[in-house]
Amino acid sequence: MPAPKNTVRRSLLVASAVLMSTALTTPVATAAPKPSTTPSAKPPAKMSTVGGARLGKPGTQVNLASGVPVLPKELSGRSWIVADAESGDVLAAHNAHWRLAPASTLKMLFADTLLPKWPGTTKHKVEVSDLAGIGPGSSMVGIKEEETYTVHDLWLGVFLRSGNDAVHVLSAMNGGVENTVKEMNAHAEELQALDTRVVSPDGYDAEGQVSSAYDLTLFARSGLQKKDFREYCSTVSAKFPGETKKNKKGKKVRGSFEIQNTNRLLSGAPGVPVYQGIAGVKNGNTTNAGATFTGVAERDGKVLLVTVMNPQKDEPHAVYKETARLLDWGFKAAGKVEPVGELVPPKSADQAGARPGPSASPGEAGGAGGGSKPAASATASSGTDGIGVALGIVGGVLVLLAGGAFLVNRRWPLPDLVRRRSRP
Repeated sequence: MPAPKNTVRRSLLVASAVLMSTALTTPVATAAPKPSTTPSAKPPAKMSTVGGARLGKPGTQVNLASGVPVLPKELSGRSWIVADAESGDVLAAHNAHWRLAPASTLKMLFADTLLPKWPGTTKHKVEVSDLAGIGPGSSMVGIKEEETYTVHDLWLGVFLRSGNDAVHVLSAMNGGVENTVKEMNAHAEELQALDTRVVSPDGYDAEGQVSSAYDLTLFARSGLQKKDFREYCSTVSAKFPGETKKNKKGKKVRGSFEIQNTNRLLSGAPGVPVYQGIAGVKNGNTTNAGATFTGVAERDGKVLLVTVMNPQKDEPHAVYKETARLLDWGFKAAGKVEPVGELVPPKSADQAGARPGPSASPGEAGGAGGGSKPAASATASSGTDGIGVALGIVGGVLVLLAGGAFLVNRRWPLPDLVRRRSRP
């Protein structure tokens, strides 16, 4: 959906002005020296300054002024961030670079790293060794040995059910867990997600495995540039292949079963209505990490990313409720609040002086086909009588300095599928 000419012109002028003022005054963001890979009980006094000096400070960072709404009172997350997905502005943050256990939100990095590897139609027969090493108590989608699945099936298992079994099968296809971890760490560095250290590709608790609200938001923003990533993370429910069995006539048949997205802002839950404009991204929960979540939503032409890590409040679905409150605040504050930092571009974009246009992943041709129901057409019981509609929305900004000339690449594509419910 092309932006109005006056909006684009104004955005370009603002972006150029910001770049000209900051290129000469903003120090190069660096990570805190030798940060610990063991999550600390309290946020360190000095953390990474990637994205801006204020993001390296402990506590809540926000520029409240006349006309800017106050932050929600009921926030207990150990770390959180609210960012404009289009401009990259960080509107507010709380311990943004605190290195904590990420749980399954780390699967966003896994997907962003591996999605381009195979078309969705690629088939793989699962071997016993593919499922080795899955942690006890892991979330599973129900993959069976000696059964054949498409890559499309496996990614649905990753995004909807947060299936560690699906992650391990895809890792096996990618040369094994060790190789996949190596590639994920390299990709995190490329994205300038310097708080992150991957040990297990599925986000299962592992010694030394850490990330931050800032880094998780970078993973989401990068992944959302891929059409298939957007479609998988916004899918509410899908049919997943079952186990091959013999029917009464002795003939082998293979049925399917329905899987639901465990992102409660997308699918809804008691006490958690479907969030207006939600379009993904990924949730997680482990013993060490507690509940973690990164969400993207669109409203009135604004696209926001919010990450919340480990709410301390003892209430059901606290991570979703706090995310919803921060999204509500962000939509009210957007355009009024002065940013406290920014989401940085990938290293390669910075070094090249320009970002190439979004490239298609091999899996994009198949989209979210098969038995999946994308967010735009799915129905769910959420206490409202609204209907889901598809909106083509775009976002993202890279303002880069190259060869003495300013190059503005204004529009990064963000979710084409948005689950939207009318409010009563």
